[in-house]
Amino acid sequence: MLPFQFRFMQDAFLISIMLSVPAALLSCFLVLKGWSLMGDAISHAVLPGVVLAYVIGIPLLIGAFVAGMVCALLTGWIDENSRVKRDTVMGVVFSSMFGLGIVLYTKIESDVHLDHILFGNMLGVGPSDLWLTGTIAIIVTGLLLLFWRDLLLHAFDEQQARALGLNIRLLHFGLLAVISLTVVAALTAVGIILAIAFLVGPGAIAFLITRRFGQMLCVSVVVAVFSSFSGIYLSFFIDSAPAPTIVLILTALFILTFLKVSLRTRIA
Repeated sequence: MLPFQFRFMQDAFLISIMLSVPAALLSCFLVLKGWSLMGDAISHAVLPGVVLAYVIGIPLLIGAFVAGMVCALLTGWIDENSRVKRDTVMGVVFSSMFGLGIVLYTKIESDVHLDHILFGNMLGVGPSDLWLTGTIAIIVTGLLLLFWRDLLLHAFDEQQARALGLNIRLLHFGLLAVISLTVVAALTAVGIILAIAFLVGPGAIAFLITRRFGQMLCVSVVVAVFSSFSGIYLSFFIDSAPAPTIVLILTALFILTFLKVSLRTRIA
């Protein structure tokens, strides 16, 4: 077990697994609700917040969270006050904010830390990164497990949820806040560009395998943890970056699962 002999590899395994659990749980709700693009939108929209936080001199992750919430709230407001479909609104908002972030980024002196926020620095995480990611992971996981029934009903039938007395607006914006928190936790490990894979891949694979939501949550977590562990382990021996290796494994698992399910359906 050569990789485990190095402290930076141990930290990479730890932070990726801590991130995998909440991201996998959240991906199930995003897939069922059709919000996969929302994770993509927030992942890209945090860039201007990161850059402005760097310029102002405040923690980068605070800027990322604020920008993510601005994107989510702006998307929700436009969606409620226009005839444009939600996926179109998300595309316009996140591309605009990402473009703003790129413009701001090119106007300041390049810094290695910003590059790591953009593309990930899994092999360079420190104790503070582990504590931050672990804390966010515990909070997000706890909230999702505590309110999973309400969130599930909200994902399938908002009218029924409202009729049962659930606070639809609170669930809606609470889920958006959880997405933003998860993206913030993913910045150190995988970067903005690759965070979306953790918010979509595990849930999509689990959705193909099972129709029971409880099993879907379990399968999604197993897939995410396996992909994270095997991706980092493999990257050590083939001398590649861990984050994109994890994404490629997730992609391969999705393709294999899709082909298996399609073949089984045709035979049946």
